[in-house]
Amino acid sequence: MPRATKDAPVKAAGKKAATARKSAAKKAPVLDKFLEDQLAELERERANYLRQAETLKAEADSLTEDREPGDVQFDEESGEGDTLAVERERDLALSAQARAAIDQIDVAIEKIRAGTYGQCDNCGTTIPKERLKALPYAALCVKCKSGGLGLGR
Repeated sequence: MPRATKDAPVKAAGKKAATARKSAAKKAPVLDKFLEDQLAELERERANYLRQAETLKAEADSLTEDREPGDVQFDEESGEGDTLAVERERDLALSAQARAAIDQIDVAIEKIRAGTYGQCDNCGTTIPKERLKALPYAALCVKCKSGGLGLGR
């Protein structure tokens, strides 16, 4: 039976730290140049879409600040009512689209960290780098995206 020493807790802590480092290394794969570039591009696009979403939402909110419920604005040229409501709905729709793109970008960033980036979500094949460069958050290969219409041949 091994003899207990006062250094045993230190050795155990050292083993735990080494295990934690190995585990962390598995969670964060080493990125090659292509993946580093893709990650940087995804982060840039995420920041742009976030800025757009916030700006559009603020513009939509500002269109209703001075209006009472039920107020109708008339367009001076056509005389048709409530162009502000139409503008507000457009801004809100564009803001929602930007937020949807952010969600797709977040998924792509997670895939890079998990080591699954560049695999088609539908069929599992490798998405060509050219497609990923054009659309860094592409989740489908061209064949699956086109619905299997033979366009990817």
